[in-house]
Amino acid sequence: MLYIDLSDLFMSITVLSGVGAVTVTIPQSQYEYARGDNITLPCSFITTATITSRTQVVITWSSLTQQTPIDEVVIATYYHGPTPVTDIDTDYEGRVSVDVDVTQGKANMKLFSISLADNKNFECRVQIPGDKKGKQTAITNLVVLVAPSTPVCKIQGTAQYGQNITLTCASAEGSPTPTYSWKHYCEHNQPDGILSLYNISKDTSGFYICTSQNKLNAATSSMNDITTGGIIEE
Repeated sequence: MLYIDLSDLFMSITVLSGVGAVTVTIPQSQYEYARGDNITLPCSFITTATITSRTQVVITWSSLTQQTPIDEVVIATYYHGPTPVTDIDTDYEGRVSVDVDVTQGKANMKLFSISLADNKNFECRVQIPGDKKGKQTAITNLVVLVAPSTPVCKIQGTAQYGQNITLTCASAEGSPTPTYSWKHYCEHNQPDGILSLYNISKDTSGFYICTSQNKLNAATSSMNDITTGGIIEE
């Protein structure tokens, strides 16, 4: 009589029919680079599946807007197989490439000559047949650093003795958003670039300097003799 251990048979069936799990990771939640840099956004994955040259692995990089509702744009899609194929979105042609090695779990994306338009979230997605559990995606935020442009200073109100006026200072560009400070004999820090002066007098007239600054650099602009509204840019 043939004896079969049903517990062993059940265990074998469980192992054979089990579903794999993939885990996708990006080392940092945020990366900062200067405008014009060529960069690599790293992405790696581990899987319990066996990958061969014929395994149909699909790796996708997408950009995600930071506003709600989220707008997703597929930038690059890599199709692994006997003859690997990479599709690049037409808006990114010449600016994007992928650096993929599925046997090593590498799924990096390279961005060339980054601009302020690349201030976005980016998602790496890995899809493997039979590997439907686990964590298939990872997201990181790219911050493109841009030094503040020379701020423009303006006077709001009538620059006459006894009047109330507001001095404004703003840079047309800068990433992260610049903070501002004013100086007139003593320092007046105004992070939003607005300095209000009340009941102006001889003591408040004169030379004012506005500094626009972020972590990359600083730019200054000055206002000479607010009683005449003269503006000097440096």
